[in-house]
This record gives sequence, C-alpha cells and structure tokens, in this order.
Amino acid sequence: MDKTVGEFLAGVEHPKRRRDAETLLALMRRVTGEKPRMWGSIVGFGQYHYKYASGREGDSGAAGFSPRKAATTVYLPDGTGAHTDLLERLGPHTTGVGCLYIKDLEDVDLNVLETIVARSYGTVTDGTYTLRAHEGGHKK
Repeated sequence: MDKTVGEFLAGVEHPKRRRDAETLLALMRRVTGEKPRMWGSIVGFGQYHYKYASGREGDSGAAGFSPRKAATTVYLPDGTGAHTDLLERLGPHTTGVGCLYIKDLEDVDLNVLETIVARSYGTVTDGTYTLRAHEGGHKK
C-alpha cells in the first residue's frame, strides 16, 4: 500500500528535513493551489505530460520536493537553468539539471524560492511545455 503524504512526512527522521518539508508543503500548496500527492518518494503538486524525442511519454508532478538525507530536493521540471537569475539571490544551495538541493530552508530567501517554484509550475502547466528538464525548452 502506498503511503499518504502525511505518513511519508511523519517518517522523516531528520528534524530539520521534517521542519523544511512542512514549510515546503505549505509553500507549494499556496503557489500551485493543488493538493499534494505522492509520486514515489516525491511529494508532488499538480501534473504535466511529457514526451521524450524517443517517443517515450508519461506524467509527472508539476512541482514537488523530497526530504532526502543529505538535503531537501526541490524538483523543477523545466530545469534549474531557467531560473539562474533567481538562484543567484536564493542563498546556499546546489543544483542538478532539474533539482535544487537545500540543506536548510532557514538559510535561503523563501520569497525567492516561492517565485522559482511559481515560475517553474507555471511553465510546465501552461500547455506548451512537454519536455523533461534535461531536454529543456518548450514545444509549441
């Protein structure tokens, strides 16, 4: 049986990760207007449909996060490169192609993070974005 969002977050052992998860839960609910749901081990909000150039396709969360052992991961399906201007003002973090890694939300500017999540969510839910972060760009 799949865990609910509440069960998943209650199982987060690291107190800082659990605290940050509760903050992100509220932030992403507010930004997306969506109810959270589990996408494997990711707390996701909304969804979008993607299709690889190879023809493989599927659905994924339009915004999401996961409290991992080393850092909290914020998923940006349109890729971190689309947010370089804001990431410079965010505070301590590292990035992957579509992931933002934050060790402590108290060290970052939550207003900037909210803007990044809102921009990413808007991009992937506007009906023109059908790719994955590593492919980048829009398909019109």
